[in-house]
Amino acid sequence: MKRRLINSTLGVVLVVVVLFCVPLALLEKQSIENSAQNAVRTEALHLLGVVENRLVAGEPIDAEALSGLTGTDASRYAVIHLPGQTPITLGTPPDGGDPVRAVEQGPHSETVTVEESRGPVSRDIRRMLLLLAGVAVATIAAAAALAVWQSRRLARPLTELAQTAERLGSGDPRPRQRRYGTAELDRIAEVLDASAERIGRMLTAERRLAADASHQLRTPLTALSMRLEEIAETDDPATVKEEAAIALTQVERLTDVVQRLLTNSRDSRNASAVAFDVDEVIKQQAEEWRPALRRAGRVLYLEGPPGLFAVGTPGAVAQVLAALIENSLMHGDGAVTIRTRVRDTRVVIEVQDEGEGVSDELGARVFERAVSGHNSTGIGLAVARDLAEADGGRLELLSLRPPVFALFLARHVD
Repeated sequence: MKRRLINSTLGVVLVVVVLFCVPLALLEKQSIENSAQNAVRTEALHLLGVVENRLVAGEPIDAEALSGLTGTDASRYAVIHLPGQTPITLGTPPDGGDPVRAVEQGPHSETVTVEESRGPVSRDIRRMLLLLAGVAVATIAAAAALAVWQSRRLARPLTELAQTAERLGSGDPRPRQRRYGTAELDRIAEVLDASAERIGRMLTAERRLAADASHQLRTPLTALSMRLEEIAETDDPATVKEEAAIALTQVERLTDVVQRLLTNSRDSRNASAVAFDVDEVIKQQAEEWRPALRRAGRVLYLEGPPGLFAVGTPGAVAQVLAALIENSLMHGDGAVTIRTRVRDTRVVIEVQDEGEGVSDELGARVFERAVSGHNSTGIGLAVARDLAEADGGRLELLSLRPPVFALFLARHVD
């Protein structure tokens, strides 16, 4: 593009220079020649007037009498023809051929011829042509410099826009927010920046979905693995049957988690909230996590009034409780207590353990992604909070020491 722009600019300038300089050179050449011709003719008329005056006055006309005339240029050559007399010559004949000549004839048949060498005329024409050539060269050089500058000015934004598009294609969606003062280029830059922001949001959503999926699927897979281990370690058919039934329930929960992830990736609004028995969800989670807690030498307690019903999605509430119990198992200590209570129009489910608790620094950011005080992923509590909010509830840290997490759900009253 640079070469095309430079070539087109130089082509236009060359055409303009030719159309301007050639006629101007011809006019100037004609003007110089006419000026020289007029000067010689004026000299001839001057001599003719002097000769006529002397003829009328009866004064002698010869070379000596005319040599003192100040109007006669020393570089010119004059020949005066008088009837019945020898021609009178003034000056030296010009060198070279084709001199500038003027012939004037008076009323008494006298003739005056004045000639001038064409050398000064040729020199003036050459100087004029050299001046025009210099102007043309300077104009072309200025046009070339301007074309190079303009091509770089226009090519740089296009190069940067191409680099931005390439960065978008390579997965770097950072907008550059750079403008160039040209409406068309700025429009392209705005479109690319808007596309970069959309791609960035899409990539963030996909990465978040992948992280959430890996974390949310890990809990039911862990529970399923524990049930399969129980089956593998027992020879009692009744125990195998019971554990297999629980494993099937885990598979159903795993399917529900996958379906929820897909649904949330398309639409974050929850349209499956129903009234459910809080005790059943808590009992289910207690059965799933007691074996893991037992292996760690810890116990699980359930407290609170029975018969509470809340509005939400049982699968989502189960995932939130699983994340809280797993958090206590990994980062807490001592007994884990799941407590239910009623607060105004809310059902509150608290999960508490007897560990050291949460530091003051971490307490304000405990629900932020990638924030963890024990070198974990920092995703679990963030995902649990998102699930609670998507289900119409909220998840809070009520106490730092001992650590108490509370899930608030809308209460259902018959």
